[in-house]
Amino acid sequence: QVQLVESGGGSVQAGGSLRLSCAASGRTFSNYAIAWSRPAPGKEREFVAAISWSGSSIHFADSVEGRFTIARDNAKSPVAVYPQMNSLKPEDTAVYYCAARTASSWLEGDYEYDYWGQGTQVSVSS
Repeated sequence: QVQLVESGGGSVQAGGSLRLSCAASGRTFSNYAIAWSRPAPGKEREFVAAISWSGSSIHFADSVEGRFTIARDNAKSPVAVYPQMNSLKPEDTAVYYCAARTASSWLEGDYEYDYWGQGTQVSVSS
């Protein structure tokens, strides 16, 4: 089994920043891609950021491109993935979920991911 624990959420004013963290541990946590998603109006989830196991392939949704970055540290125990959220907007308010896929590359789609964290709340006020 793989366990994912998110942290770093909170309340900020528009224009502020937050750094989320996803700590991933389990029996054999290797070659997992990680994605971060949030609920989106009119659809199930928006995949805001994703990173491959090596970190060489990264994806951002258009809505956060240029404002969010993502990094991972596979040498840490537990393995950690850090989305850095800058220039936050009120529309970024959501519960953010970390998900792990048992493959080295990321894909979009809930069904592609095998493990999910409990989520961390991000609230941005205007």
